Amino acid sequence: MLPKVFIDGHTGTTGLRIHQWMAGREDIELLTLPEELRRNAEERRGQIEDADVAILCLPDDAAEEVARWVAETDTRLIDASTAHRVADGWSYGLPELEPSQRGAIQEAKLVTNPGCYPTGFILLVRPLIDAGLLPADAPISINALSGYSGGGNSLISKWENPENELDGLPFEAPYALYQRHKHIPEMMKYAGVAAEPQFLPSVGPFRCGMRVQVPIHASLLRDGATGEQVWETLYDRYQGEKFVDVAHLQEPGALNEKSFDPESCNDSNRIELHVAPHPSGHVLLVALLDNLGKGACGGAIQNLNLMLGHEEEAGLPFRE
Repeated sequence: MLPKVFIDGHTGTTGLRIHQWMAGREDIELLTLPEELRRNAEERRGQIEDADVAILCLPDDAAEEVARWVAETDTRLIDASTAHRVADGWSYGLPELEPSQRGAIQEAKLVTNPGCYPTGFILLVRPLIDAGLLPADAPISINALSGYSGGGNSLISKWENPENELDGLPFEAPYALYQRHKHIPEMMKYAGVAAEPQFLPSVGPFRCGMRVQVPIHASLLRDGATGEQVWETLYDRYQGEKFVDVAHLQEPGALNEKSFDPESCNDSNRIELHVAPHPSGHVLLVALLDNLGKGACGGAIQNLNLMLGHEEEAGLPFRE
């Protein structure tokens, strides 16, 4: 019998792509509801309780409600909302986090899917803290750029409405300047940082794609640590990972205007990590990913595959 999977909220930005990527799979049974019933709580609950795994693409309060529904059932959950990112009893759905994480996801009843920005930040910073190259209490800043699909249907409508004159905007637009971003607790917990990072997210005039930049001042690195050691630490940590690519160090002057294209991993579950050492000893860390790929939908499918015992890359597009 094929395992049953239900996507709750499959018409939203994240749910729609998950559904599209999984629609042709023959190793699962994808449960669906007719359009007229998809908002019916009783019908949704019935499908969720009938599923082996339900993927939640819902607002936080709705995801919390579903978690209560399945408490006494055998249904397993993957929650793509922020509701349970740092909650007790939930396994963090980033298989590359540490060596034991895959096993935790495989056995978990409750998996919380990582955020897009945190995926890039954590994979860049966690290995450096684990290796002692960067102290946990280092004051870190994050400069990040996302495609407007990261804000869901409302932001997509805003950016694609010609009346707003945002199409082709020749610069990025910072946001959340006066609030503590919802991703901060997740970033701190799983990257292992003790000091709250300064997070500066921006939206660009493109639908999908993401660039997460973490500049590390030379004074923050362990005495004598070099950019080459930082690169070696990341390369050793992710060697053999199917979806994490640590780019080779470039010769000085080899980088150009197109080197850190935020759309370079679009339509895939890949993430590229780059290290750019500076002659003064500073180091720039860069992660490139699709905010709806490894940053959301692809990550959810990767977790689903682990939970069902399938090949980790099953149903996931891969782009060289």
